Amino acid sequence: MLKSDSTPARKTPGAPDGNPASKDNKRTQVVAGFLRQIEPAGPGAEPRIEDAVSDQTSSQETTPDPKPVPSSVGARPAGEIELKLLVDADRMAHFNAAPVITTNARNKGTRKHLKSVYYDTPERTLRRSGLSLRVRQSGARFVQTVKTDAADDPLRRGEWEASVPSLAPDLALAMPFIPENLRCHLEARPLEAVFTADVHRHARMVDLPSGTVEVAFDQGELTAGDGSLPVSEIELELKSGSASAIYEVALRLAERGAVKPSIRTKSERGFDLAAGKPPSARRPRKLRLDPSVTLDEAFATILRSCFHHLLQSLPAAEDGRNPEGVHQLRVALRRLRSALDLMRSVGALSNLDALRSEARWLAQDLSAARDWDVFQLETLPTIAKACPSIAGFDALGRAAAERQADAYRKAHDALADRRCAVFLIGLGGWIETRGWRNDVAAEDLGQLAEPAVNFAQRILSERYAKVLKRGRRFKSLTIEQLHRVRLATKRLRYLSEFLLPLFADRKSARKFARRLAGLQEELGAFNDMAVTASLLDRLDAEPDSAIAAAAIAGWQARASVGVQSALQSTWRDFTAARVPWSRRTAQD
Repeated sequence: MLKSDSTPARKTPGAPDGNPASKDNKRTQVVAGFLRQIEPAGPGAEPRIEDAVSDQTSSQETTPDPKPVPSSVGARPAGEIELKLLVDADRMAHFNAAPVITTNARNKGTRKHLKSVYYDTPERTLRRSGLSLRVRQSGARFVQTVKTDAADDPLRRGEWEASVPSLAPDLALAMPFIPENLRCHLEARPLEAVFTADVHRHARMVDLPSGTVEVAFDQGELTAGDGSLPVSEIELELKSGSASAIYEVALRLAERGAVKPSIRTKSERGFDLAAGKPPSARRPRKLRLDPSVTLDEAFATILRSCFHHLLQSLPAAEDGRNPEGVHQLRVALRRLRSALDLMRSVGALSNLDALRSEARWLAQDLSAARDWDVFQLETLPTIAKACPSIAGFDALGRAAAERQADAYRKAHDALADRRCAVFLIGLGGWIETRGWRNDVAAEDLGQLAEPAVNFAQRILSERYAKVLKRGRRFKSLTIEQLHRVRLATKRLRYLSEFLLPLFADRKSARKFARRLAGLQEELGAFNDMAVTASLLDRLDAEPDSAIAAAAIAGWQARASVGVQSALQSTWRDFTAARVPWSRRTAQD
C-alpha cells in the first residue's frame, strides 16, 4: 500500500546584521499559480554578494559587458510572477502567431541565445542537498547562479547571482550561500559539468487592459553525455498590473493547441537526464500552519499545497515509467477535492462544483491505470511467488499487461486533453487571486477573517462523528458498509492532514494522526481485495491462466479472514484515541 502526506510557510531569515531581511532582498515569483519568494537559504545567509548582477534574460536587450560589475553593486531585486507552459516544438510558431500575442504585442520582440552549464560533484552533493549551481552565457556576459529550495516549501527558492569571466564556475563566490556543513566537502571534491542547456529565446511584451505580460518562447535542448531532451516552453511573466493577465494569456494560448502548465525546472530535467532516471513523484510535504492563522490564509496554504502536489506529480504520470506518478497524481486530485469540499462549509461558492467536477473527471481516467499497477506490481507477483507449483501466472500477467497498457493510454489521453490544461490554468488563477473571496456571500465573508483553529475544531468534530456513525457495530458491517467507512475515513484523513497542523504541538494530534492513518491502510487493504476480484472478472483469461486466477481469488478469500481481525483491532485503537481538537486536550 502506498501512502500520502502534505506543505508551506517559512519565516524570513535574518539579514547578516541580525535584523529581518528586507522584502527588497527577495525575488517574488509565481510559477503555475504559486507565489515563490526567492530569498536567502537560511540564518546567516547574505542577501548580496560581490560582483552580483541581475540575470539578463528578459526581453530587454542589454549591452554585453564582459567586465565584472564593481563590488559595490548588489543584486538588484526583481519581482516576478511567472507561469510556464510546455508545448510541442513544431507548434511554437503557431503559438507565437496567436491573436492574443499579435494583436497586443508592442513589437516583434527580441531574441537571445542562452547557454547554461550546470555543475555538481560526482556524488551530486549539491543536488542531494536541494542546491543547484549553474553558469549562464548570454552574449558576452557570464552569470553564475546558486539556487536552493527552502526546507519546508518546495516553491520557495533562494537565488544568488554573480558575474564570472567564463562558463567555468567560481566556487569561492558561491561558498557564502552553501550550508556550512557542505563547504569542506565541496572544497575537497572537484565540480564537474553535469549537463548543458542550450536555448534560443524570443521574448515579446504583451499589453492587456489587466496588465503587461512578457511572453518568452524558449526552444533548444538539454544535453548530458550522449543523451538529450528538447526544450520547448512558453514563459509568461507579469511586468505590471494584475496577475489575472497571465492567466488570461495562458487560457487564450490554450485555445490554440495543447499546452501543459509545469513547475519542473530545467535543472530537474537535466539531472534526471544525466542519471537516466524518469521524473520523480513525491508525496506532499506536511503542512505547517500557525494556530493564529486566519481561515482565508489557511485555505490559500492548503490549496497551494494540493495544487503543487498535483503539478509535481504530472511529469511522472505523463512519462509512465514510474507507477508512483499516477498514484501520486490521483492522491493529489483526491486531496484537492477534499479541500474544495472543506471550503463548502463557509457557504455556497459558485466555482467549487465546477472545479471539483473537473478534478473528478481527471481522477476517473487515471483510476484503471493505478488498479492495474497494483495488480501487476504487488498482487500477482506476491501470490505467484507463494504458489510456485501453480501454472498460468505468466499468461495471466500477459493478459493483465494488455489491460494495463490500455489504461495508461486512456490516462495519457486525458492528461494531453486541452480540458486538463484549461482546468489546471483556471485552478492556478483561482488560487493565486483567491477567487473564493468573490464567491463567498457578503454575510459569510467575516468567517474568512476568523482564526482557522475555530473552524478546524468544528469541522473535524463533524467529520469524526460521521466516521464513528458509519462504523457503529463494526464487527457486523457488510463489505458495502465497510466501503462507506473507508470513504469517510479517507475524507477525515485528508482533512486531518490539512487541519491538524493547527494542533501540531500536541501529543494527541500526532497519536490521532498515526491511528487514523493505520485505519485507512487496513480499510484500503480490504478494499484492494475487492478491486482485485473486479479486475479478474474483466480479464479474458486463457485456459492456462484460469487456474492462476482461481488461485489469486482463493488466496485473497483466505487472507480476508486475517484482515478482518486486524481491521477490528485497528478500529478499536482508533476509537480509543483522544481527539486533539477537544477542550479536554487543550493543555496536552
